[in-house]
Amino acid sequence: MLNKVRFSGAFAAAALAMAVLSAPAHAEKRTLVLSAYPIAQPLFNKLVYAPFKEKCGCEIVVETGNNADRIAKLDARRNNPVVDLVLLSDFGMLEASRKGLVQPLDYSRLKNYGQIYPFARNPIGGNYAVGYTIYSVGLVYRTDKIKSLDSWKDLWSPAMKGRIALPDVSTTQGPLALQMADIAWGGKGGDFATGMKQILAVKNNVVTFTKNSAQLSSLFAQDEIWAAPVARFTWAQLMKTGMPLKWSIPAEGQAAGMNVMGIVAKAKNADLAYQLMDFWLSKEVQTALAMELVDSPVNTQVSLPKDKAEFNTYGGEHIASLKFVKPTDLLQHRSAWLEQWNKGISK
Repeated sequence: MLNKVRFSGAFAAAALAMAVLSAPAHAEKRTLVLSAYPIAQPLFNKLVYAPFKEKCGCEIVVETGNNADRIAKLDARRNNPVVDLVLLSDFGMLEASRKGLVQPLDYSRLKNYGQIYPFARNPIGGNYAVGYTIYSVGLVYRTDKIKSLDSWKDLWSPAMKGRIALPDVSTTQGPLALQMADIAWGGKGGDFATGMKQILAVKNNVVTFTKNSAQLSSLFAQDEIWAAPVARFTWAQLMKTGMPLKWSIPAEGQAAGMNVMGIVAKAKNADLAYQLMDFWLSKEVQTALAMELVDSPVNTQVSLPKDKAEFNTYGGEHIASLKFVKPTDLLQHRSAWLEQWNKGISK
């Protein structure tokens, strides 16, 4: 009887110890911190974060803001980082990498890496990033006012005076339009000096230099402009103006931008960051985001119906026409561009 009591007591003590040891594992969920753009967060939560949380059994906290603000936060917390995975423009990630704020990636940990476009693989060099979405900037014009827009040079036609808008150089689309002006007019260098000269030469022909897509929609809707460079992700909104608009891929091609993902240096949850990154690049998630017109896909396995393809940067002809601004050129020259622009526009 005594032996039974001793055995029972020992068993109970062991069971209690096991319960105490295992309780924290069940009670605590790991938390992945993501730094992202504020746009479309409800849809990202529905299509990316919620299904990933169910898959990983973890939580996700999202910090939002623009490139500059979020890079500054990463820098301020470099010794004790809070963020694990960061989403930035390609040139923003290059800046972060030069400051030592993100770590080189092991692409072998991404099983979907082989399915993405070659230009989205290691897009800034040094293995610091992977592209997760792209967008094009083509020309949109009123078909009842203009027969066709076949070249970026057509914006300089005397017939277009007082009927065009161009993006301000300080915006995301500004350097992309600057690049295409440079290509159209035979520029040779990454400083886009020829493009800058040509745009400033016709500044009085431009109704306004736009700062955002809402402004562009208003200008078309109010019959103030007939043509403008337009980012593909705003095409659906422009179609709602009811104006007879057409998208043109000019002879010189289309400007293109890319947003990329990177893992923060000394990230506390780098393993979860890799998992979310790979999940984001999957055919299923990329398809869901494209179908909701949130982000154009970089996964080449994505297949979209015609009514969705029209509003994404998608399809053979579209992808082949893309001309990316080199992140190194943008970082090197953007301060000079702003200075030249402000001086030239104010004259």
